[in-house]
Amino acid sequence: MGRQTLLLGQTLSFEGSPFERGPDAARHSASGGVLIDRGLIVAVGDGAALIAAHPQAEQVRYGNALICAGFVDAHAHYPQTAIVASWGKRLIDWLNSYTFPEEMRFDDPDYAADAAQLYLDLTASHGTTTVCSYCTIHPHSVNALMQEAQSRGQRLFAGKTCMDRNAPEGLRDTAQSGYDDSKALLERWHGVDRLSYVITPRFSPTSTPEQLSAMGALWAEHPDCLMQTHLSEQLDEIAWVKSLFPQARDYLDTYESHGLLGARGLYGHAIHLEPRERTRLREVGAAMVHCPTSNTFIGSGLFDMDGLMREGQRIGLATDTGGGSSFSMLRTMASAYEIGQLRGRALHPAELMWLATVGSADTLHMGDRIGNLAPGMDADLMVLNLTSTPAIAQRADRANDIWEALFPTIMMGDDRAIHDVWINGCRR
Repeated sequence: MGRQTLLLGQTLSFEGSPFERGPDAARHSASGGVLIDRGLIVAVGDGAALIAAHPQAEQVRYGNALICAGFVDAHAHYPQTAIVASWGKRLIDWLNSYTFPEEMRFDDPDYAADAAQLYLDLTASHGTTTVCSYCTIHPHSVNALMQEAQSRGQRLFAGKTCMDRNAPEGLRDTAQSGYDDSKALLERWHGVDRLSYVITPRFSPTSTPEQLSAMGALWAEHPDCLMQTHLSEQLDEIAWVKSLFPQARDYLDTYESHGLLGARGLYGHAIHLEPRERTRLREVGAAMVHCPTSNTFIGSGLFDMDGLMREGQRIGLATDTGGGSSFSMLRTMASAYEIGQLRGRALHPAELMWLATVGSADTLHMGDRIGNLAPGMDADLMVLNLTSTPAIAQRADRANDIWEALFPTIMMGDDRAIHDVWINGCRR
């Protein structure tokens, strides 16, 4: 048996959803501990009791810092790392002006490998231990990210983006090649180490009905895979979809009619939904992924977190970099809070932390492995410094409970607040 490691500090975990049970769904200890061994969490509890029970464990003392699950980013585009925070475009123009030219550079495998390394460095520095990313149409863009994550022992979800129309020459595949490439990548990577392949049609405007059907067929052949795409992000996008699919009942129907609606589906943005779409997403148990910094940065709209949660929808949280303007899930939580305020429902710090960890893990169907502190779960952890800047410290010093202490870091924190990161039981 390898030597066990005992992390000591404040701890935060969840025994349920705070959207259903309120802040009482969280479990906070001011002097807690997390025991890890060979990549797994072995025990979570009172720090003194764990020291007594495991005297041989190597101790890592974090003082008043907060030990919690690493962030889970459920929707991102690692090939857009270099164009994050690009000025002044809405979705369709943004794709044509920034995204597609940058993604064309990924025809160079070395460029893809460098981008993958930088992206995983950046996300880890912000406390993110799991990401679900779109790649480009180039198969080696998937290989680059998978290989980089594999070398780090990191859990990763990713897939080749499929597009066979309304994209530049050099960024289009075909219905058949998209299927063939995706299948080959799936067979190479899915279930290897901590890697999962995600079937990835970008969105309906850039796939013909034939390609959507091919992706639906591939998903039916591999139903244990996730499928990710975009849904109802901007109003002009929805109008474009209606013009391209005049027979469809709504945007979601362009996926549903081609076998791309299911419980393991991830639908990014989902802002401007019709009642039928909301009903069908809930009926099948599909997941919506809220991307608040992106939704405000490119002017998409205000996600209905409160209404959708009350309906019983499955919802995760994501940066959507580079449409999103930050690699930080702390900044993403702050933006989700601000959007909630604009919609008349302030999200509690417990709800924000749950969304960025447990909620996002659940959308990836990995809630039993990542996103929480519990025995048997993967040791993907982060340690938050709740006094990382003078402004944050002076607010935290006045706190009466953990939520008052944590909220300033959610609203004002950045990578300086990430004191430590553990991936697969290894300190990064």
